[in-house]
Parts: sequence; structure tokens; C-alpha cells
Amino acid sequence: MNRFYQPDIAETLTLCEDESRHAVKVLRLTEGDLIEVVDGQGTCYTMRITLAHPKRCGVEVVESVQVPTPWGHQIVLAVAPTKHLDRIEWAVEKCTEMGMDRFIPLHGHNSERTTLKTDRIRRVMVSAMKQSLGATLPQCDEMTSVMQVIQTPFAGQRFIAYCDAMLPREQRRVLAREYRPCSDVQVLIGPEGDFSPEEVQAALTSGFIPVTLGESRLRTETAAVMACATIHTLDQLKRTASPPTPSPEGEGKLPI
Repeated sequence: MNRFYQPDIAETLTLCEDESRHAVKVLRLTEGDLIEVVDGQGTCYTMRITLAHPKRCGVEVVESVQVPTPWGHQIVLAVAPTKHLDRIEWAVEKCTEMGMDRFIPLHGHNSERTTLKTDRIRRVMVSAMKQSLGATLPQCDEMTSVMQVIQTPFAGQRFIAYCDAMLPREQRRVLAREYRPCSDVQVLIGPEGDFSPEEVQAALTSGFIPVTLGESRLRTETAAVMACATIHTLDQLKRTASPPTPSPEGEGKLPI
């Protein structure tokens, strides 16, 4: 079933012009056809088209269900946008497909990009949410300074990832070992020129754990995807873990 996004669909019962055009002109859907519409807040509606108009496609509710996020906790990625916009859009797309709750574009001392069209980033998120059959759209902040993010309280684990040889490397730990699965988490990824020493020191003072994502030097966008994938992999391992089933001959015996 084709999936569409409309945040106020329960009130308007009408798709926006872009989604209407896609439904009627591209997919050639007509009155009576069933579609899925998500509101970005976790609700998925099964709807029947009542007016196949290319600018204001009308629908009626057949069924609605709540679709909670599979990970069930806050995943916040704060990433400095890359000089080439397509790279950060790729990272946002992949992290939305895997699952994140909030994306914070960072502006730091070494940032090459100081502005970002967040409307464009949100469109990428919408497309990725629909493609991955999600119903919750991640929050996308406006460009925020590194220092502001560091100084803003966060009730969860906080990590800062960097690779510059001039930054304190002996303090870094491995993210995959430090992250406590299924808990709220925030990860900071710096720009191509990495964080400045002052930014790293401020993060450490505020309780951030300095981490590495592996032996390779990763691009900013790759590091963001790697961090998100690491979090989800460890979450899945914890959720699917189950105690070993005792063998019949071992039942009732105490471990030696």
C-alpha cells in the first residue's frame, strides 16, 4: 500500500499539493483506492480516497494505529553539516531510515558550512521515513553552535567523537563499548576540520565521554551513520538477547 505524509491529516482529511500530485498524477490512484498516511507523530492511518484531485486529494479514515519507534528511547545526533550538501543529506537519509529522534546541525569553530536550509533536510527526512515504513518524523533543529549544544542539559549518555591527532586521544574510548544499550543517547560529530581544542575541553568539562568509532579516519557523514548504526546494533542485541535454555539433563542442577 502506498504511504504518504500529512501532519494534520486527522483534521483536514486532505493531502497537501505535493502528496496529492504524487497520488493522483504519478501513481494514478482514484476514488475508492486505499492508501496509508502517517502524521509524523507516530500514527499511521489507512485511508480511502474520496476525491482524486491532483492539488487537494480528499480521504476518509478507515483505520488508525499507533506505530511506536522500535528503539523506544531518545537518539540525538548533533552533526556539523559538510561543505558539500549532498553528503550531509545522505547521512540524514540513512540515519532516518535506521532511526533517530532528533538531528542538530552543528556550527563550530572549524565548520566550513555556516548555514543550512533545514526545509530541505526535513524533506529528506520525510522521504526516508516513508521509505522505511516509519510513522515518526525526527525533529530537525536550526543550525546551533557547538557550545550551545554542549551547555544544554541532556538526561542521557553524551558522547563526542573526534579523530584529530592534536586533540586528547588517550582519553578516547570505543563507542561500542561505552554505550549502554536502550538508553537515551546524544552523539556529537564535528566538521571536516574536527572540533577545536576549546570545544573538546568544554564537552569534557560538561560530562561528555570522548569516543572513537574505529581505527579508520571517517568522513563526517560516514561517522554520523557509523554512530547511529552502532547504537541500533547494540540495541537490537540487547532486545533479542534471551537466557540460554538449559539442557534436559542440566535441569534442576546448580552451576558449579
